[in-house]
Amino acid sequence: MKFIISLFVICLPLVAGEKPNLVLIIADDMNWDDCGVYGHPSIKTPNIDALAKSGITFQHAYLTANSCSPSRASIITGRYPHNTGAEQLHWPLPQESVTFVEQLKAAGYYTAAAGKWHLGESVKNRFDDVFEASTAGFILPSGTDAKPGKMVAKSPSGCEAWVSTIENRPKDKPFFLWLAALDPHRAYEDGALKIPHKKSDIQIPPYMPDTPEVREDFRLYYDEIGRLDQYVGKVVTELEKQGVNENTMIVFISDNGRPFPGDKTTLYDGGIRTPWIVKWPAQIKPGQKTKSLVSSVDIAPSFLEITGLKSPDSFEGTSFLPVLKDAQKITREYAFSEDHWHDFEDHGRSVANQRWKLIHNTYPDLPNTPSADAGRSPTWTTIQRLRKENKLTPAQGRCLSKPRAEFELYDLKNDPFELVNLASNEAHEKILSELKAVLKTQFKRTNDYLPTKRTPDEFDRITGAPDHSVRRRPRASKQKMFGTNGSY
Repeated sequence: MKFIISLFVICLPLVAGEKPNLVLIIADDMNWDDCGVYGHPSIKTPNIDALAKSGITFQHAYLTANSCSPSRASIITGRYPHNTGAEQLHWPLPQESVTFVEQLKAAGYYTAAAGKWHLGESVKNRFDDVFEASTAGFILPSGTDAKPGKMVAKSPSGCEAWVSTIENRPKDKPFFLWLAALDPHRAYEDGALKIPHKKSDIQIPPYMPDTPEVREDFRLYYDEIGRLDQYVGKVVTELEKQGVNENTMIVFISDNGRPFPGDKTTLYDGGIRTPWIVKWPAQIKPGQKTKSLVSSVDIAPSFLEITGLKSPDSFEGTSFLPVLKDAQKITREYAFSEDHWHDFEDHGRSVANQRWKLIHNTYPDLPNTPSADAGRSPTWTTIQRLRKENKLTPAQGRCLSKPRAEFELYDLKNDPFELVNLASNEAHEKILSELKAVLKTQFKRTNDYLPTKRTPDEFDRITGAPDHSVRRRPRASKQKMFGTNGSY
């Protein structure tokens, strides 16, 4: 397979012999199907949809983590979260990390990051420029006229420096841009869109209650997606204005799923499945859709291969470049995802193909508590109220249920919302055994482990209030491999 992929790259007729420019756009907490191209009938995403019309849409795309910073660490290092040293929320990437960015930089690329950072300080020097955004403003990098570290330009969306970064790039180099939004991450407030969504635009999944409060929560979330979409359009417009659109490859994804109970920080599709659109006019036939499975761990080796560079031995993904040439190509059989500490303790693994998903809850005694920001949301408050009134369906209350089943098996084709666990169904024993074996092989191949100690929660699981007495542990020095507890 590697030989075939290499031949494909060598044969790519790059425009005028130039190396392609690369742009990675990362939404923050956007669900995979919350845009028009993935079937949403009313959400305002004309620019994201236009990307898809001009390129290829992956219908089965997965992230390696259900949490923001571990997901981003995995993308930039090309490694599964447990091998990055940054698998828990807010753990920075270690100084010794190998990323694809310094490989591009050494090959003559201008490299810049603009927007949400969330990777720690030690790998910022892999980029020529980092324009870090927070809700307070942008932090200027070294090399600017203002003093580094100074906050400027309030940044509600995180996208405000995207276009200026393209405008001010060196024009004599190919470029790689890491453009990361703050949208549609919480907290929400009115005003993200001049013409906001209406409550009638909202589609509530069956694992959430459909109430006015929940619809309003979703409406504000939709508005932030709409704001993000406008910046996607501005990026494409600027690339066209500069005459570099033709030989620029844009990849659009999210870092994890929707920031609502039952989605983000879970291993359901609402936590780990992502929109994945690739546009490259010089090389990709427009308007394509592919069922080929792809994982975010594949981005690093693909970006290096597309520029003619060899991937470091540390990379664990598989290039998806053959799919860009032939949408029927298969580059991977399974996608693997991980659940680690995010505000609350949890631990789990999943494996998915186009039809089936197996989730292994390694801490089944704990409920599937949402992230703290979702735990302070109107949706969570509504779930809590309806629980007291005995008005929740089992699916709507599953974030509160404990113990959980150790294994959950879902038929994604016939049960897209993952409502019916088939793990104890005798008719599905064969596929259950097959996927358990696949997970076991993945654990061994990637040196996966169980922590020797659990990590304390930093928030109350019911109210979402912070517990200031908690001090989170560093990475455990002693680890034990999966399988020693007889789970497999």
